[in-house]
Amino acid sequence: MDSSERIQIASNFLLQSPPGEINDVLNDVRVIISDDESLQEGVLPALREYNLAQFIVADVPGTKHQSIVSTAARAPPSESDSEASKDRFLDPRSKTSFAFDHITLEASDPQTYEPDAESEPLRGALETSTLSYLAAHYLEGVGCVYAVPDSPDMVIQIVANKYNPTNYWSGRWRSEYKVAVQAGTLSGRILANVHYYEQGNVQLASEHNVEITLPTGSRPPADLASKVLALIADEEGKYQTSLNDTYQEMGEKTFKALRRALPLTRQKIDWDKVLGYKLGAELASNKAGFAS
Repeated sequence: MDSSERIQIASNFLLQSPPGEINDVLNDVRVIISDDESLQEGVLPALREYNLAQFIVADVPGTKHQSIVSTAARAPPSESDSEASKDRFLDPRSKTSFAFDHITLEASDPQTYEPDAESEPLRGALETSTLSYLAAHYLEGVGCVYAVPDSPDMVIQIVANKYNPTNYWSGRWRSEYKVAVQAGTLSGRILANVHYYEQGNVQLASEHNVEITLPTGSRPPADLASKVLALIADEEGKYQTSLNDTYQEMGEKTFKALRRALPLTRQKIDWDKVLGYKLGAELASNKAGFAS
């Protein structure tokens, strides 16, 4: 197997990394490549794709908050930009753009930018409502609102991560919505990823698409933003409830249908004594043989 094939295998592993565990996967695939310089250069496209899709968050230099790294957050390129410019992203909240390293996950080189004056009132109102929604419903959520270039539309992105390696699980909630002002629609998707790996390895990935009609008529930005986030809160609340119901049903019906809850003895097996169980069965069999 040549180096390019190893790089491709490593990239595929990285793209399937569970939430918060990509560094662990990267360390593991080092064994496959055995060349850190080739590894970093070869898997950079996969790391970039993964980070953008997973809404990786970055500590914005000079601020006390985090921002989302995503396709919607890409800074508009300029004629003087180099290849590295595609790794610059916007933090509309602080009106800052920053460079992002997809390997170290660090932000740097903050630069001020001027938002579009026409779209900023609605974008700012949506941001205020989004942050209020996060404070009420997400313990450690990050939310950003982006104006779509050359359009009155807006994109709202939300991500919440929870990593608990001590108890062998991690999870990530992502949601993205497009507010199409002229079309009067709110469309998007909700994605949830959970990984359990205590004495096993189970991943759950779910996706829910959203399509809602917005109220007609002209509204002040603050009123429209409040209505949009109320609709999002309702949709995410219903989806969370449906997930809880699904998990409950899986525990009570699906998994029980796949295997016995207990062996025929109706007692849990003590795996530390499993050899003793086997010897006991053999002795009992031999005893029966002698008796006959």
